[in-house]
Amino acid sequence: MYVGLLRLYSTPEMKVRVLFFAGMRDRAGTGRAELDLPAGANVEAAIAMAQSATPKRWSVTSRLMTAVNEEYVALDHELSEGDELALIPPVSGGAVAESRDYVEITEHALDPAAFTERVKTNHNGAVVTFEGVTRDHNEGRVVRHLEYEAYRPMADRKIAELIAEMRAKWQIDAVAIGHRLGRVDIGQISLVVAVGAAHRRPAFEAALYFVDRLKEVVPIWKKEHFEGGEAWIADTAR
Repeated sequence: MYVGLLRLYSTPEMKVRVLFFAGMRDRAGTGRAELDLPAGANVEAAIAMAQSATPKRWSVTSRLMTAVNEEYVALDHELSEGDELALIPPVSGGAVAESRDYVEITEHALDPAAFTERVKTNHNGAVVTFEGVTRDHNEGRVVRHLEYEAYRPMADRKIAELIAEMRAKWQIDAVAIGHRLGRVDIGQISLVVAVGAAHRRPAFEAALYFVDRLKEVVPIWKKEHFEGGEAWIADTAR
């Protein structure tokens, strides 16, 4: 019995930093927590401990994603000393994937024409440019403005990976991506996706693919400010 107790109390510890974003940060009351975990603890154990290590009590979101050192992992992923664990609520919708591609994540206004020009060449017979614009309503609410937040540099790298996925699926040439951060008012552009290709179908399909995948894997969140309140989009507590 005493040998077992000695082994329990002598278990080496490791330090892990937990980061909270968007709605998770609001619920936890902080953007980070420092944990002392038993060696070999996994992500699920860290989350359980983190729930009592923040100013506010919080529950796990229904579609929470987890990343360790800026790579997505499962709950059973084993942690190591000095790891950075990010708790990523569902995402809403410059890194360079190749030399002819361009990505800009910025708090400044986006000029769609500038992104379109980046993918125009004499080789491309088709250029498709998508603009995501802030509208004044959503689900019956009157929207005042939006606010975007990103986990960087993970967001930059994931966008570059999506561009690589596009190239693996379609014959496209140049890609230019722009995404806003911070406050975006009604009528302003939050996202620009420009794709150049020799033919129109690959350009259209690749652009649509990027917009859909962006909402799934890139850690960028959108807070909606509306009449009577505010809410992080796609982030609901279980």
